[in-house]
Amino acid sequence: MAGKATKATGGQKAVSYLRCSGLGQVGGDTWDRQLAAIQKYAKANRLDLVDEFRDAGVSGTKDLENRPGLAALLDRVESNGVKIVLVENATRLARDLMVSEVILQQLADAGCTVIAADSGTDLTADTDDPTRRLIRQVLGAVAEFDRRVTVLKLRAARERIRRRGQRCEGRKPFGSRPGEQAAIDRIRELHRKPVGRPRMSLHEICSVLNSEGIPTRTGTQWTRQVLHKILQRGLPAEAE
Repeated sequence: MAGKATKATGGQKAVSYLRCSGLGQVGGDTWDRQLAAIQKYAKANRLDLVDEFRDAGVSGTKDLENRPGLAALLDRVESNGVKIVLVENATRLARDLMVSEVILQQLADAGCTVIAADSGTDLTADTDDPTRRLIRQVLGAVAEFDRRVTVLKLRAARERIRRRGQRCEGRKPFGSRPGEQAAIDRIRELHRKPVGRPRMSLHEICSVLNSEGIPTRTGTQWTRQVLHKILQRGLPAEAE
């Protein structure tokens, strides 16, 4: 896995990542060896190691989703501002090149520099290696394909909902959520013109709704403007 040698700036904070693929290695010297290489690099470059993340018994061919230690590391660097990650060597991230590129891209997107302590190589640096370039292009093409397929599926779903005569976009109208039908029924009753008497004004209807403790969607008092919008959209069909 080609990379560019780099020298970290002294005084910066860093975190370490250690991995062993077999549970049988956990009791051996793998942790001591990895940690020794990382601490040696950190000391030589005056880096302050502030946290450590481990994945024990995790294959180097598994992606980020199957690595709790690496997932916790990514959460740490995204939330706490530490942007240097030290590993013993490139294979501690992954032995599979595709998996390695995915993980490095995720860390690079979080603003991280990943350094192999044994060589001082910046694994996140852009390189002209044709294999790595091809993998990045394939990953980008797959991501773009997924986005386009998602757009097409959403469009098809909207058309299916429209054919049923249902609403599928925008904020759902008042009365469509649980608990709102009672308010709609009361509004319909108050807004209906009585025989031989004038229809109640919107202000009068709001006063009744507020006095009866009937809630709006946001829990605020009913106002003429809110009621006017509901009536303008049209009241939902009466509940059976």
